[in-house]
Amino acid sequence: MIYLDNAASTRVDDAVIARMAEVMRADYGNPSAAHPFGAAARRRIATARGQVLAALGDPDGAAGELVWTSGGTEGNALAVLGAARAAGPGAVVVSALEHPAVAASVALLGDGWPVRVAPVTPDGVVDVAATAALIDPATRVLAVMLVSNELGTVQPIAALAAAARARAPGCHVHCDATQALGKVAIDVGALDVDSLGVAGHKLHGPKGSGALWLRHGRALAPLWGGGGQQGGRRPGTQDAPGAAGLGLATERAIAAMPAATERWQGFAATLHAAAAASGVPWRSLAPGPRAPHVVSLAFAKVSADALREVMASRGVIVSSGSACATPGAKPSGSLAAIGLPATWGMVRLSFGLDTQADEVATAAAILRDVVRDLAGA
Repeated sequence: MIYLDNAASTRVDDAVIARMAEVMRADYGNPSAAHPFGAAARRRIATARGQVLAALGDPDGAAGELVWTSGGTEGNALAVLGAARAAGPGAVVVSALEHPAVAASVALLGDGWPVRVAPVTPDGVVDVAATAALIDPATRVLAVMLVSNELGTVQPIAALAAAARARAPGCHVHCDATQALGKVAIDVGALDVDSLGVAGHKLHGPKGSGALWLRHGRALAPLWGGGGQQGGRRPGTQDAPGAAGLGLATERAIAAMPAATERWQGFAATLHAAAAASGVPWRSLAPGPRAPHVVSLAFAKVSADALREVMASRGVIVSSGSACATPGAKPSGSLAAIGLPATWGMVRLSFGLDTQADEVATAAAILRDVVRDLAGA
């Protein structure tokens, strides 16, 4: 099987597995404990904290701190719900591209927090001017992802943050960077965000590990109570093995990023050529700035579900979507937002650090043939 669904989840790096097993075997104390076993676990977490902060452009933690989470969903919920509840009732602005981890969390706020959806251009980029028009002095939170998980487009976070600062100085700007870490450069200072969430399983780390970077001085209401760990923001016994795994995976992904980016760009060219060779009308859903590991393609008069299933039957694992609802499935909000016609089906192919050129070449040939067959070309 050829696995090209790395945007959904990656294989855990063998070195990460080894590091986590080492922590589980040797440093199994409660990180909150005062004895040496607790101190050893705290050291593991401190090392991981340094690795993640360095990847976010805040190596000394001068600008912010990390809150360890169980992944992107929890981190986004803590940021959006926590910031909104800490500030009190007021508007929340989210982009039309947001993952359910943000969109569904905002829905939990209920009355008092009207939700405004920022539109995107047909190129899959959040419209800065239109978003600015939605922000007023009572806006509490602006949430926009750095890289679209479906399209792969890179969003203008710094420009959106500047618009929020100008119109609502107290607005909390949150960025879901789950799909971005290890794929594009991240500098929380340059982005000017108040919080930014990441997850381990997107970059060859463990599922169930994540972190939320929080700017110093920004308030978050916790999602639950407990023993007061992590400043009371996320109470509960800290997961030293998970943090160690996330830290090492992050460090290794950042080190590999320059070479991986070049390889991934070549893979994308191979897939684009295959799409063109199919003879079926097609389009790239990220014609502008995009993360190099994601290729999202749409084809006219091709069923997205059929495309995914036939590709899988021929040994290639991908994900798919469409702007219209199919039986048993929901339409993609992102694809509807960019105006993709209901008769077009989308396929997302995404790469990991372990994706090989021969795999992509084989997958490209299969994609060309499957699209041609499904469209009756």
